[in-house]
Amino acid sequence: MAITDSQKVDYLWKKLGYGATKTDTNANKFAPNEAIASPLLLRGDKVWQQASSIATVLPGSNTAPVTVYTTSLPYETTEDITATANRTWKTGLTDWIPPEVGSTYQAKVYIHTSNDAGNAASSGTQVFATGSGNNDEWFFDYQSGVLHFIGTNLPNGVSFTGKSVYISGGRYTGVFGVGSAGGEDANLGNLTISNVTISSSTAADPIILDAEDGIVKIAGTTGFVIPLGNTAQRPGTPESGTLRYNSSTEELEIYDGSSWNGLSDSTASITSEVFSGNGVANVFTLSSSATTNTVFVSINGTLQQPTTTYTVSGTTLTFAEAPATGDTVEVRKIVETQTVASLSNSTGNAYIITNDSGITDIVSKQTSFTGNVLLGTYTKTTPDVVANLPAAGTVGAGSRAFVSDANTATFGSAVGGSGAINVPVYSDGSNWRVG
Repeated sequence: MAITDSQKVDYLWKKLGYGATKTDTNANKFAPNEAIASPLLLRGDKVWQQASSIATVLPGSNTAPVTVYTTSLPYETTEDITATANRTWKTGLTDWIPPEVGSTYQAKVYIHTSNDAGNAASSGTQVFATGSGNNDEWFFDYQSGVLHFIGTNLPNGVSFTGKSVYISGGRYTGVFGVGSAGGEDANLGNLTISNVTISSSTAADPIILDAEDGIVKIAGTTGFVIPLGNTAQRPGTPESGTLRYNSSTEELEIYDGSSWNGLSDSTASITSEVFSGNGVANVFTLSSSATTNTVFVSINGTLQQPTTTYTVSGTTLTFAEAPATGDTVEVRKIVETQTVASLSNSTGNAYIITNDSGITDIVSKQTSFTGNVLLGTYTKTTPDVVANLPAAGTVGAGSRAFVSDANTATFGSAVGGSGAINVPVYSDGSNWRVG
């Protein structure tokens, strides 16, 4: 016995209306009493990824991601010969855009001579979804692209001999799948994802990875790159623990809540000082400052007990009793040596940079040396132009520079720019002069 229409309707009612599995007839179990969930399948591979780009009004021509079949050139369908004659017509194209997107996407249907799409709208017969009042309605399945004359009758007064059904409307022909299309950004909350880059939609907002009580782990074997920028590009209001690579000082630096500190290598070493006891002196002077806890003191090779037998404060080593005459007192100090690539002041506008090639760069507004300065075989001054020299009175007499655009090479002459002569110059306190 065939399944009754009432059973079929009950199945659809429970499936579509309640997302439930039909387990009994409606007489024995109403839809709200069905307990087994059966939601509709949503295939990720059929999701219209660029749906937000579909215009709410059907475009007049192809506009990504919409392909338009205009009334001047509608799409010609083919008859489904497995169905009753002239009942069902197939476009063979899927993903037609339904009128829920916009009323102008409602399909327009014409019956006209086969192979004459250009005249279908103007010379053919347009039939409507609501029919002509003769139970001759049609239904268009936008997802499958199939038109079915669902009414009791075929369109009233229309002969299908030598004719085809034509469809005018729009189809989604964009990218399918969950996510965003190649070359397009995807937004998740306040995050923007573009290819392999995740950024904040608002430039100044931070991106926070919160592992709660766990840890944040970056997998891989090659490495990861932290923010890089010069001193002027430091954040205006950094948080404690902010880490970055300073391209001006060429080192890692971390903000401790009040200032930036460079990170560099450090090693520990032990230095030794030896004194001789005379039975009287119990105070000895060390070559550098230390504390009781950073030195090991021995007398004739026997370690002494700190605090009880000796104390250290600054450079002063004090024994509770004077070492005897002839006693050898050895003091071993733990010294930490730090290797730095650069030194910088707190504001970062003055710094010294060294590298493995033996080159040292000193960057500051003004560098002052006190006492004798011993120079090597030669010194090099970076050439500049006269217009960039600071005021001679500002830098003071004796300051030196090298210019590449002097207008004279005469020793002692006041120098001007816009020339082509390379000369050393000095300040006499009022003017820059050749020499």
